[in-house]
Amino acid sequence: MTAEAVPAALQETANDRLKQSFSSWFWGSMIAATLMHGGTFAFWPELTAEDFSFESEEIAAIELPPEIEIPPPPQAISRPATPVMATADIDEDITIAPTTFEENPVEDLPPPPEEAGSDLSSAPTFTPFTVAPGIQNRQEVVRAMEREYPPLLRDAGIGGTVRVFFFIDEAGVVQDFRIDQSSGHKALDDAALAVADVYRFSPALNRDKKVPVWVSFPITFQVR
Repeated sequence: MTAEAVPAALQETANDRLKQSFSSWFWGSMIAATLMHGGTFAFWPELTAEDFSFESEEIAAIELPPEIEIPPPPQAISRPATPVMATADIDEDITIAPTTFEENPVEDLPPPPEEAGSDLSSAPTFTPFTVAPGIQNRQEVVRAMEREYPPLLRDAGIGGTVRVFFFIDEAGVVQDFRIDQSSGHKALDDAALAVADVYRFSPALNRDKKVPVWVSFPITFQVR
């Protein structure tokens, strides 16, 4: 008879087989566990737990600092009193008389003050004048610039402008000169100082009086 021919009610399932063998498995496991524990206590009867005890350090008492007394806040600064405009009788018709050159001609004005005890030629400084000194030998200065132009810079097409301070006395003679603003090339600065020695000027005037002055002139080197 095949399995298909057996009625479903008579077929044995895996669950049924497990239920039938459960009792033998359970008691077999209990017997095995009992024997294992008995053998363990028989061969190692002196098993003890490890000592985890520890000693605590004695807590030392700390003396607290004395209580700090906080000083009271400073007194508030008193606010300044509110200013009050004083009452005064001001005449609104007050006017200033106009000043004209007709009533005050230039010839009648006092001469400019002269600074006593100061050496004007010691360093460049502001000097008042009404007529600036003029260059009298421009062609000679141009030839000196062509002569002093450094050949290496001229051939390379490198130029620049050097501003030179001149101290010119009452006769228009250059008494001192120095660099005011560099060109950035020392060779051009040295050439400008060599050219500065060639300059000749007319004297500066402060109204109708010849005065010594410091002036600054540019000396430009360029390839044409």
